[in-house]
Amino acid sequence: MNRILFRKKGRAVFISHLDLMRTMQRVFIRAGVKIRHTEGFNPHPYMNFAMPLSVGVESRCELMEFELAEPADLASLPARLNAVCPEGIEVLEAYESDLKFKYIKWLDIEAQLFYYNEVHRARELESFYGRESLTVEKRTKRQTLEVDIRPLIGALEAEDIRPGLVLLRARLAAQEPALSPAQLVSALEQLAPELKPDFVRYKRIDVYDKNMDRFR
Repeated sequence: MNRILFRKKGRAVFISHLDLMRTMQRVFIRAGVKIRHTEGFNPHPYMNFAMPLSVGVESRCELMEFELAEPADLASLPARLNAVCPEGIEVLEAYESDLKFKYIKWLDIEAQLFYYNEVHRARELESFYGRESLTVEKRTKRQTLEVDIRPLIGALEAEDIRPGLVLLRARLAAQEPALSPAQLVSALEQLAPELKPDFVRYKRIDVYDKNMDRFR
């Protein structure tokens, strides 16, 4: 299977997942790269994304796999695609891979936590997330469950960048079960509201398999 690694930043973070799919289809068409489509009355391109990204989140490690309708030079593909990509989307690599997305296990993220009262919070946040248990309520469409998210945090550190701004770096379970960066802040809201930030900005950094090798 062919795959690209790309980043999403700037104004592009506000493109929804469905719009991103449409965007990438058009990018390939404009670059003159033909993607194989399903057969039948309503054909669809063979394209698949790993772990759809939430609106407003920046990422350095987005992965998309695809099938080509005709041979193409993967080494030159990033330059061809970037020439027609919209602002904020940049293809970093194109390559072949047999690894299935289901083998992604861990996700590195960064979160900027902003506090209007301009205090230092890093030490308190590390202490909070370092608890033996962090049982929170998680709502689904049908019910509300109690879940201990602590086992889903592989590593975490916090740094006071300046009064009122904390940089949180964390390694979170990526799939089955997954812990989203937003759930880290939700835990603060439920269990330690005095530590809840006034505003948060998230960024995906990298993805790994169960052996902590970078997933590509």
